[in-house]
Amino acid sequence: MPNPLQPLAKKDFDYAAAQHLLNRAGFGGTPAQVRALVELGLDDAVDYIVDFKGDGTIPAAVEFAGIMRTETPEERETLRKARAAGDEETIFRLQRERQAREKSDREQLAEMQKWWLAKMISTGRPLEEKLTLFWHGHFATGYRTIENSYHMLAQNAFLRANAAGNFADLVRGIIRDPAMLKYLDNDENRRRSPNENLARELMELFTLGEGNDYTERDIKEGARALTGMTFRGNDFFFNQQEHDPTPKTILGRTGSFSGDEFVSIILEHPVCARFIVSKLYKFFVNDAPAPPKDAGDAVSRLAKDFRAKRYEIRPILKTLFRSQHFYAKDNRLSVVKSPTQLMVQTIRSLGTPTREMSALSQAGDLMGQQLFQPPSVKGWDGGRAWINTATLFVRQNIVVYLVTGRRPAAFDWNPSELSYDVSPLLAHLRDSGGGVDPHEAVRALATFALGGEPAPERLAELEQFLGALGGTVTDDRVKAMLCLIGAMPEYQLC
Repeated sequence: MPNPLQPLAKKDFDYAAAQHLLNRAGFGGTPAQVRALVELGLDDAVDYIVDFKGDGTIPAAVEFAGIMRTETPEERETLRKARAAGDEETIFRLQRERQAREKSDREQLAEMQKWWLAKMISTGRPLEEKLTLFWHGHFATGYRTIENSYHMLAQNAFLRANAAGNFADLVRGIIRDPAMLKYLDNDENRRRSPNENLARELMELFTLGEGNDYTERDIKEGARALTGMTFRGNDFFFNQQEHDPTPKTILGRTGSFSGDEFVSIILEHPVCARFIVSKLYKFFVNDAPAPPKDAGDAVSRLAKDFRAKRYEIRPILKTLFRSQHFYAKDNRLSVVKSPTQLMVQTIRSLGTPTREMSALSQAGDLMGQQLFQPPSVKGWDGGRAWINTATLFVRQNIVVYLVTGRRPAAFDWNPSELSYDVSPLLAHLRDSGGGVDPHEAVRALATFALGGEPAPERLAELEQFLGALGGTVTDDRVKAMLCLIGAMPEYQLC
């Protein structure tokens, strides 16, 4: 069987292939950006996308680390005395102050959601944000459980800083992350009463996959290795007094293992590399229930390379993004856009205004993807699970909103007045008089917006639609066609 990871022939890295790369390794791009990538050529284009320099900045609007701070000794003493004295007024005042901080924290989370969406839209390092989103769904942590927006923001910064780095660093960091420690109750994991939550999900969801060559005994022993790993305030804290130093047997190895040694044992298991590569494959290549016949071979080869390179992420992404397999016909338009991908790609590719960020955040929630709030520790199911009758309605309407600025009356949204210049989408087709042939305009718009050659019936549908509007190409008619394209099933794919 031919090696599916052989590099794509340089001559085959054409406009369609470059757009495919931009859509998958990021959130799409304008026609001019696609052409610029073609000019770079396959190798330089992949290097340009993958070798980004990380951005660890935290936005000024959400840098407040102390909203959900632990009560000071003075506050605890005041509360103790008030309870002992039956001082209801003081107790009520302290409760109101706590509730005010909780309200401020929820407001900060809303600002964080808008900030991250805006970052995805404007970034010059799209793969950085795409990977951060991937790891957010992999090491899934939800705000409603931990109720500390700064801990969620710190985790987001950690995932971004290590997004294309080393998977071992990600795992060792996540068992020290205050948001994860709280989310999976490891702050309650003590030597006399071990809590298995983090150990279980570390093996089942984060590294090996459910049921892959480990037992309940391994989980219980792993939980003992993680005892004492907690946090104080906003920082990791190892509580030596609560750590169980006695011997443990994990995956056939025996010793007085710590949390880091537990991770090392897991990473030595050959199943780990394949499990992570399989998830990356579904995210970047193909999430269909029945993937191409050579998908298993591609995953096996990547997993072998991943393990050989000691879990370095960048090298396997470069191999993947250069491979014939990545650009194969079966792997084009084979991933269902997540709600975030749908919105951000529409803005970045079609060049629509961003409109109101709060409206996009609300729409993401309605479509099933609220940032910083995965539905469970399993993250989002993704794939075909993104699409149902309710979400499809919102998906279509959010495209209309981005293109026209008008929102569905059902949600009582006010229209946005931001204008939208569609001319860059058809600039390469205009004749000396500034006109555009209607047939060429329909084909160009559909091919670019759908990310591939449209079916004949789709072209006929668009030509009939344009004809009913008068036949000639105007800005308003281009917008109307984009709204129709956004309602097509193919637009849900990238």
